[in-house]
Amino acid sequence: MSACSGCGLTHQCLCAAIPRLSSELHLSLLTHENEFLRETNTGQWLVKALPHCTTFTWRRTSPPRALLQRIADPNYHSVLVYPSAQSLPVAQPLQNAKIKGKKMHFILLDGTWQEAKKMLRKSPWLTIPHVYITTPNESCYQLRRHQQNGHLCTLEVGAALLDSLNEAENAQRLNHFLNRFMRTLQADKSGHALVDYLA
Repeated sequence: MSACSGCGLTHQCLCAAIPRLSSELHLSLLTHENEFLRETNTGQWLVKALPHCTTFTWRRTSPPRALLQRIADPNYHSVLVYPSAQSLPVAQPLQNAKIKGKKMHFILLDGTWQEAKKMLRKSPWLTIPHVYITTPNESCYQLRRHQQNGHLCTLEVGAALLDSLNEAENAQRLNHFLNRFMRTLQADKSGHALVDYLA
């Protein structure tokens, strides 16, 4: 039995369950090459669900030209979603962009936390403002070992950004899909279809 070319699953297909959202979120995923090989990758679903989400492959010596052009575009205010001592709460640049009549453009490092740290350290061109997000709930992501408290998966970050844009319904639909994806993937790895899931 071959895997679905759309969702990568073998014993069931998730393609019809992926939410197709109408959203103002402009998001670029700067993805480590290893992340594309992981079946637990949740960034792939953001690209399918959001109309303004693009994936770029991170390479140390050759930054994506299209992403550099977007960062330099005066019509956008680009920020990196990354918690650090210099990070600002996401509401602050959102307000600044609104005052200046610019669109917010969020960049997210997609990979493990170790990979994300390396990507940032070796990407001097990412000297743009950093922002952090806060969520009322802990991460529900359970597909990777050694998941640290307080860390969100890529899809959960996307949902939190939607919340920051007052798109609560879209955020809820993404989180609902994440729960479905986790249960379905675990069933798929066990070699059977998930028959007890209530959508």
